[in-house]
Amino acid sequence: MSTLIVARLTVSDRAHAGVYEDKGGPELERVFSKEWGFTLAWLPLIVPDEKETITSALNIWIEKRVPLILTTGGTGPASRDITPEATRAVLDKELPGLSEAQRWMSFPIAPTAILSRALAGVAGQSLIINFPGNPKAIAECLPPLMPAIRECLKHLTE
Repeated sequence: MSTLIVARLTVSDRAHAGVYEDKGGPELERVFSKEWGFTLAWLPLIVPDEKETITSALNIWIEKRVPLILTTGGTGPASRDITPEATRAVLDKELPGLSEAQRWMSFPIAPTAILSRALAGVAGQSLIINFPGNPKAIAECLPPLMPAIRECLKHLTE
């Protein structure tokens, strides 16, 4: 199998400013790499919680036909959490089951997981999935989604 290019976008004012260590992005890489089992090429980026900046980064990757774009952070109810809005602005089709599954997998462990507004969907030939910023939540949510991610990527390359 050829190398899968995966973009990972950390959305965090503090991580972007260097006052907070990005833990979500590296955890996405760790868990996804472990579960994927084939060669991956990562495109990491950290941006502040600004809709235009997030949308711009997503659009660049979509135009380059990056097959998989994973975001972490900015999915909660706080006023600066706007990753879902920025994601929705670029999507052609939403895939709500991916985000619903994340919330319901986490709910028994952390009942506040249902406050997540994470989205997932397709833009061009790219699958975009929002994940929480919490590394523990990423480790819980990502592995069960792998069969659906693999299937979606197959459909996007047909």
